[in-house]
Amino acid sequence: MIALIRTAIAVLFTCVFTFLGAFIGFPATWLTGSADNLYAIAMWIARTGLRIAGVRAEVEGLDQIDPDATYIFMCNHVSNLDPPILIPKLPRRTSVLVKKELFQIPILGRAMLMGDLVPVDRRNREAAVNSMHEAEKVMARGLNMTVFPEGTRSLDGRLLPFKKGPFYLAMDSGVPVVPVTILGSELLMPKGSSTIRAGVVKLKFHAPISPAQFADKEELIAAVRRAICSALPPALREADFDSPA
Repeated sequence: MIALIRTAIAVLFTCVFTFLGAFIGFPATWLTGSADNLYAIAMWIARTGLRIAGVRAEVEGLDQIDPDATYIFMCNHVSNLDPPILIPKLPRRTSVLVKKELFQIPILGRAMLMGDLVPVDRRNREAAVNSMHEAEKVMARGLNMTVFPEGTRSLDGRLLPFKKGPFYLAMDSGVPVVPVTILGSELLMPKGSSTIRAGVVKLKFHAPISPAQFADKEELIAAVRRAICSALPPALREADFDSPA
Protein backbone atom coordinates (compact mmCIF):
# COMPACT_ATOMS: atom_id res chain seq x y z
CA MET A 1 0.00 0.00 0.00
CA ILE A 2 2.82 2.42 0.88
CA ALA A 3 4.51 1.70 -2.46
CA LEU A 4 1.27 2.42 -4.31
CA ILE A 5 0.79 5.73 -2.49
CA ARG A 6 4.38 6.84 -3.06
CA THR A 7 4.16 5.83 -6.72
CA ALA A 8 0.93 7.79 -7.17
CA ILE A 9 2.45 10.90 -5.55
CA ALA A 10 5.63 10.57 -7.64
CA VAL A 11 3.64 10.21 -10.88
CA LEU A 12 1.40 13.16 -9.99
CA PHE A 13 4.45 15.27 -9.14
CA THR A 14 6.14 14.34 -12.42
CA CYS A 15 3.06 15.13 -14.53
CA VAL A 16 2.36 18.47 -12.84
CA PHE A 17 5.94 19.69 -12.87
CA THR A 18 6.54 18.48 -16.42
CA PHE A 19 3.74 20.83 -17.48
CA LEU A 20 5.05 23.67 -15.32
CA GLY A 21 8.63 22.99 -16.42
CA ALA A 22 7.58 23.20 -20.06
CA PHE A 23 5.81 26.50 -19.31
CA ILE A 24 9.12 27.89 -18.03
CA GLY A 25 11.63 25.95 -20.10
CA PHE A 26 10.11 26.27 -23.57
CA PRO A 27 10.23 30.09 -23.68
CA ALA A 28 13.75 30.08 -22.19
CA THR A 29 14.88 27.70 -24.91
CA TRP A 30 13.30 29.77 -27.67
CA LEU A 31 14.81 32.99 -26.31
CA THR A 32 18.32 31.72 -25.66
CA GLY A 33 18.61 29.07 -28.38
CA SER A 34 19.90 26.67 -25.71
CA ALA A 35 18.07 23.77 -24.06
CA ASP A 36 20.33 23.86 -20.99
CA ASN A 37 17.64 25.34 -18.73
CA LEU A 38 15.03 22.90 -20.01
CA TYR A 39 17.46 20.02 -19.39
CA ALA A 40 18.22 21.24 -15.85
CA ILE A 41 14.48 21.38 -15.09
CA ALA A 42 13.98 17.86 -16.44
CA MET A 43 16.84 16.51 -14.33
CA TRP A 44 15.41 18.17 -11.20
CA ILE A 45 12.01 16.60 -11.91
CA ALA A 46 13.59 13.15 -12.40
CA ARG A 47 15.69 13.35 -9.22
CA THR A 48 12.82 14.66 -7.10
CA GLY A 49 10.30 12.16 -8.46
CA LEU A 50 12.63 9.31 -7.58
CA ARG A 51 13.17 10.66 -4.07
CA ILE A 52 9.41 10.85 -3.57
CA ALA A 53 9.14 7.22 -4.68
CA GLY A 54 11.89 6.25 -2.23
CA VAL A 55 14.50 5.36 -4.87
CA ARG A 56 18.16 6.13 -4.15
CA ALA A 57 21.19 5.62 -6.39
CA GLU A 58 24.71 4.63 -5.38
CA VAL A 59 27.37 5.47 -7.97
CA GLU A 60 30.76 3.88 -8.51
CA GLY A 61 33.43 4.61 -11.11
CA LEU A 62 32.58 8.18 -12.15
CA ASP A 63 36.12 9.18 -11.23
CA GLN A 64 37.24 7.41 -14.43
CA ILE A 65 35.24 9.85 -16.55
CA ASP A 66 36.57 13.18 -17.82
CA PRO A 67 33.64 15.56 -17.14
CA ASP A 68 34.66 17.76 -20.09
CA ALA A 69 34.91 14.95 -22.66
CA THR A 70 32.18 13.59 -24.92
CA TYR A 71 31.14 9.95 -24.48
CA ILE A 72 28.59 7.40 -25.59
CA PHE A 73 27.20 5.84 -22.41
CA MET A 74 25.94 2.28 -23.02
CA CYS A 75 23.92 0.61 -20.29
CA ASN A 76 22.01 -2.59 -19.61
CA HIS A 77 18.25 -2.13 -19.38
CA VAL A 78 16.02 -3.91 -16.85
CA SER A 79 13.43 -1.32 -15.75
CA ASN A 80 11.61 1.86 -16.74
CA LEU A 81 13.48 3.45 -13.83
CA ASP A 82 16.82 3.13 -15.62
CA PRO A 83 16.78 6.41 -17.62
CA PRO A 84 15.65 8.70 -14.76
CA ILE A 85 18.17 7.04 -12.43
CA LEU A 86 21.12 7.10 -14.83
CA ILE A 87 20.84 10.34 -16.80
CA PRO A 88 20.86 12.83 -13.87
CA LYS A 89 24.09 11.19 -12.65
CA LEU A 90 25.99 11.87 -15.89
CA PRO A 91 28.60 14.66 -15.69
CA ARG A 92 27.20 16.76 -18.53
CA ARG A 93 24.12 17.13 -20.68
CA THR A 94 23.33 14.06 -22.73
CA SER A 95 21.16 13.20 -25.68
CA VAL A 96 19.37 9.86 -25.78
CA LEU A 97 18.26 7.49 -28.51
CA VAL A 98 14.50 7.21 -27.92
CA LYS A 99 11.74 5.14 -29.54
CA LYS A 100 10.03 7.44 -32.02
CA GLU A 101 6.59 6.62 -30.58
CA LEU A 102 7.44 8.57 -27.41
CA PHE A 103 7.78 11.76 -29.43
CA GLN A 104 4.03 11.63 -30.05
CA ILE A 105 3.30 12.30 -26.36
CA PRO A 106 2.14 15.92 -25.91
CA ILE A 107 4.61 18.25 -24.14
CA LEU A 108 7.09 15.40 -23.54
CA GLY A 109 7.63 14.85 -27.26
CA ARG A 110 8.18 18.54 -27.89
CA ALA A 111 10.55 18.81 -24.92
CA MET A 112 12.60 15.86 -26.20
CA LEU A 113 12.96 17.46 -29.62
CA MET A 114 14.03 20.76 -28.08
CA GLY A 115 16.53 18.87 -25.91
CA ASP A 116 18.20 17.29 -28.97
CA LEU A 117 17.03 13.76 -28.18
CA VAL A 118 17.13 11.51 -31.24
CA PRO A 119 14.08 9.47 -32.35
CA VAL A 120 14.77 5.93 -33.53
CA ASP A 121 12.54 3.66 -35.62
CA ARG A 122 14.13 0.24 -35.27
CA ARG A 123 11.60 -1.35 -37.63
CA ASN A 124 12.81 0.78 -40.54
CA ARG A 125 16.48 0.20 -41.38
CA GLU A 126 16.87 3.38 -43.45
CA ALA A 127 15.28 5.50 -40.73
CA ALA A 128 17.51 3.85 -38.11
CA VAL A 129 20.62 4.66 -40.16
CA ASN A 130 19.47 8.29 -40.48
CA SER A 131 19.02 8.39 -36.70
CA MET A 132 22.65 7.36 -36.23
CA HIS A 133 23.74 10.19 -38.55
CA GLU A 134 21.64 12.64 -36.51
CA ALA A 135 23.15 11.30 -33.28
CA GLU A 136 26.63 11.90 -34.68
CA LYS A 137 25.69 15.52 -35.43
CA VAL A 138 24.38 15.95 -31.87
CA MET A 139 27.66 14.68 -30.40
CA ALA A 140 29.61 16.97 -32.71
CA ARG A 141 27.83 19.85 -30.94
CA GLY A 142 29.35 18.68 -27.64
CA LEU A 143 26.58 16.55 -26.15
CA ASN A 144 27.06 13.07 -24.75
CA MET A 145 24.89 10.24 -26.05
CA THR A 146 23.15 7.67 -23.86
CA VAL A 147 22.10 4.35 -25.36
CA PHE A 148 20.46 1.18 -24.08
CA PRO A 149 21.89 -1.13 -26.75
CA GLU A 150 19.58 -4.05 -25.94
CA GLY A 151 16.73 -1.93 -27.31
CA THR A 152 14.25 -3.18 -24.70
CA ARG A 153 14.15 -4.27 -21.08
CA SER A 154 15.42 -7.68 -20.01
CA LEU A 155 12.95 -9.78 -18.05
CA ASP A 156 15.50 -11.66 -15.95
CA GLY A 157 18.49 -9.28 -15.80
CA ARG A 158 20.57 -11.20 -18.34
CA LEU A 159 21.89 -9.18 -21.25
CA LEU A 160 19.84 -9.42 -24.43
CA PRO A 161 21.48 -9.26 -27.88
CA PHE A 162 22.77 -5.76 -28.66
CA LYS A 163 21.45 -3.69 -31.55
CA LYS A 164 24.25 -2.86 -33.95
CA GLY A 165 23.30 0.76 -34.73
CA PRO A 166 24.94 2.32 -31.63
CA PHE A 167 28.18 0.51 -32.41
CA TYR A 168 28.21 1.79 -35.99
CA LEU A 169 27.77 5.21 -34.38
CA ALA A 170 30.76 4.66 -32.09
CA MET A 171 33.01 3.29 -34.84
CA ASP A 172 32.10 6.06 -37.30
CA SER A 173 32.40 8.92 -34.80
CA GLY A 174 35.37 7.61 -32.84
CA VAL A 175 33.70 8.79 -29.61
CA PRO A 176 34.72 6.66 -26.59
CA VAL A 177 32.12 4.30 -25.12
CA VAL A 178 31.52 4.18 -21.38
CA PRO A 179 29.82 0.90 -20.38
CA VAL A 180 27.49 1.23 -17.39
CA THR A 181 25.95 -1.56 -15.33
CA ILE A 182 22.67 -0.91 -13.53
CA LEU A 183 21.99 -3.19 -10.58
CA GLY A 184 18.74 -3.52 -8.68
CA SER A 185 16.26 -1.38 -10.62
CA GLU A 186 14.41 -4.51 -11.78
CA LEU A 187 13.59 -5.25 -8.14
CA LEU A 188 12.04 -1.82 -7.61
CA MET A 189 10.03 -1.70 -10.85
CA PRO A 190 10.10 -4.93 -12.88
CA LYS A 191 9.09 -4.99 -16.52
CA GLY A 192 5.28 -4.96 -16.65
CA SER A 193 4.88 -3.36 -13.22
CA SER A 194 3.38 0.09 -12.67
CA THR A 195 4.36 0.31 -9.00
CA ILE A 196 7.70 1.62 -7.75
CA ARG A 197 9.15 0.05 -4.62
CA ALA A 198 11.53 1.99 -2.41
CA GLY A 199 15.14 0.89 -2.44
CA VAL A 200 18.70 1.41 -3.67
CA VAL A 201 19.94 1.08 -7.25
CA LYS A 202 23.67 0.79 -7.98
CA LEU A 203 25.33 2.35 -11.02
CA LYS A 204 28.73 0.99 -11.98
CA PHE A 205 30.62 3.15 -14.51
CA HIS A 206 33.39 1.25 -16.30
CA ALA A 207 36.52 2.68 -17.88
CA PRO A 208 36.01 4.38 -21.29
CA ILE A 209 36.62 2.16 -24.32
CA SER A 210 38.09 3.73 -27.47
CA PRO A 211 36.54 2.34 -30.69
CA ALA A 212 39.87 3.01 -32.45
CA GLN A 213 41.45 0.01 -30.72
CA PHE A 214 39.09 -2.46 -32.42
CA ALA A 215 39.15 -3.78 -35.97
CA ASP A 216 35.37 -3.82 -36.34
CA LYS A 217 32.11 -3.26 -34.51
CA GLU A 218 31.83 -6.95 -33.49
CA GLU A 219 34.98 -6.64 -31.38
CA LEU A 220 33.64 -3.43 -29.82
CA ILE A 221 30.31 -5.10 -29.04
CA ALA A 222 32.12 -7.96 -27.31
CA ALA A 223 34.23 -5.57 -25.23
CA VAL A 224 31.22 -3.54 -24.10
CA ARG A 225 29.28 -6.71 -23.20
CA ARG A 226 32.22 -8.00 -21.16
CA ALA A 227 32.46 -4.74 -19.24
CA ILE A 228 28.75 -4.53 -18.43
CA CYS A 229 28.64 -8.24 -17.62
CA SER A 230 31.62 -7.97 -15.26
CA ALA A 231 29.51 -6.15 -12.64
CA LEU A 232 26.44 -8.38 -12.88
CA PRO A 233 25.84 -11.03 -10.21
CA PRO A 234 27.48 -14.36 -11.16
CA ALA A 235 24.11 -15.98 -11.83
CA LEU A 236 23.34 -13.38 -14.53
CA ARG A 237 26.69 -13.46 -16.30
CA GLU A 238 26.99 -15.08 -19.69
CA ALA A 239 28.29 -18.63 -19.86
CA ASP A 240 31.42 -17.59 -21.78
CA PHE A 241 32.09 -14.56 -19.56
CA ASP A 242 35.76 -13.80 -19.23
CA SER A 243 36.49 -10.91 -16.89
CA PRO A 244 38.49 -8.20 -18.71
CA ALA A 245 41.96 -7.43 -17.46
